[in-house]
Amino acid sequence: MTETHDSGQLAADLRALVDDAEQLLRATANAGSAEVQERAQATLRDLRARLSAVEEQVRARARDVDSYVHDNPWQAVAIAGGVALLLGLIMGRR
Repeated sequence: MTETHDSGQLAADLRALVDDAEQLLRATANAGSAEVQERAQATLRDLRARLSAVEEQVRARARDVDSYVHDNPWQAVAIAGGVALLLGLIMGRR
């Protein structure tokens, strides 16, 4: 559940970043050439489309993980424990 919340927060932060970039673009509209403005707007549109695609992928993967953990709770616990053990061994060597 925490990872879903964190990914949601990441998506919200990215949306805020895009919004800030759009505001900056509008504020500097008179300072740049029309070609630069159009390229910047095209980049922002592309960034918004990619952000939407990433959000949907994260949601789909979160649903998959959630259903897997509900269907196989002990395997999920074993996998998480194994990963924690490996990370502990690796971090302990440094």
